[in-house]
Amino acid sequence: MAKYFQIFIQSFTGYFNYLISEITFQYDYKAWYENYFYWLILVSLTVWFLEIGMPWRKNQNKIRKDFWLDVFYMFFNFFLVSLIGYNALSNMGVELFNDFLKLLGYKNIILIQIGHLPRWTQYLLLFVVADFIQWNIHRLLHRFDALWSFHKVHHSVKEMGFAAHLRFHFMETILYKTIQFIPLSMLGYSITNLFWLHITTVLIGHLNHANLNWDYGWFRYIFNNPKMHIWHHVKVLPQEHRFGVNFGLSLSLWDYWFKTAYLPKDGRDIELGFDDDEHFPKQFRAQMTEPFKSS
Repeated sequence: MAKYFQIFIQSFTGYFNYLISEITFQYDYKAWYENYFYWLILVSLTVWFLEIGMPWRKNQNKIRKDFWLDVFYMFFNFFLVSLIGYNALSNMGVELFNDFLKLLGYKNIILIQIGHLPRWTQYLLLFVVADFIQWNIHRLLHRFDALWSFHKVHHSVKEMGFAAHLRFHFMETILYKTIQFIPLSMLGYSITNLFWLHITTVLIGHLNHANLNWDYGWFRYIFNNPKMHIWHHVKVLPQEHRFGVNFGLSLSLWDYWFKTAYLPKDGRDIELGFDDDEHFPKQFRAQMTEPFKSS
């Protein structure tokens, strides 16, 4: 028990030192261009400038409704959550899981070793497997009331823009990471691929929520896109899809494959949200606590 407590305590200082090293570029364990903190800012600014230069909804302000709230969510969900506890719980959970495997006589649960494959092949496999897992988790968030109460935070967005991608309750991070952990642990891959996988998914997620008139042509049947994803946020769902539509995070092909794709018309000016969203809290603290009351 003392070991787990020590891991829990050391995780706080460990993550704090990691965050400072990211901000100041003071590290020697990876290349300078693998800096997650500044990649996140660069990707966000790039997509925002695209929105400003070629907006789909031209009457929407460049600093749209709740823009700064969503920017705060970006730093909260990607950094502060880990700093105040998630990283510590995650590290302790991984150690507990590894110790459990040792009791069963296993060093790890790798079933498919892909580390010997070319890096791009590893990356592609990780991308597809991770996205399919996330697509299924996303459906669960809409299917069960207790989970939907947390996911409502994301759907409380009333004007779409890139930063809307980052408005989500921290419990979603715990759910996604926990369910993904074991399936991805079964693949023996280069850890560097996880970094680029995350940057790619952040970019695609930003674009999906951006105020851009893009659908990627024929590639829309493979990749999620702004014109498709806006229908995921539509306030009034079709009767035949009462639990939601267009669940894809990076890839749209799962929705076409499993018949959850929905694009009845141009969705530029559709109303976003959910039933009775006018009574949903507008401030960050209240949005964080509301789901616990609901569920």
